[in-house]
Amino acid sequence: MARVCKITGAKVTSGRRIHRSGRAKKKGGIGRHVTKTVKRQFKPNLRQKRIWVPELGRYVKIKVSARGLKTIDKNGALKTLTEAGLL
Repeated sequence: MARVCKITGAKVTSGRRIHRSGRAKKKGGIGRHVTKTVKRQFKPNLRQKRIWVPELGRYVKIKVSARGLKTIDKNGALKTLTEAGLL
């Protein structure tokens, strides 16, 4: 299953991490130097949750991020899930 939030659409994004070598001047070295950049991934904070929808009287099972859960708390389950096209 894909790592995508059903509410916000957050997904895995790629970026870079900077590798440095050397000792800091503060610690008695000649300074830190950038030697290369390495690829890395930023993953969304996903949870498999059962959301209670009172208007329907049932649970809906979705994969949602932490930000998506806050959106559901703020706007309500039925409105949020309808806008996302899950109901």
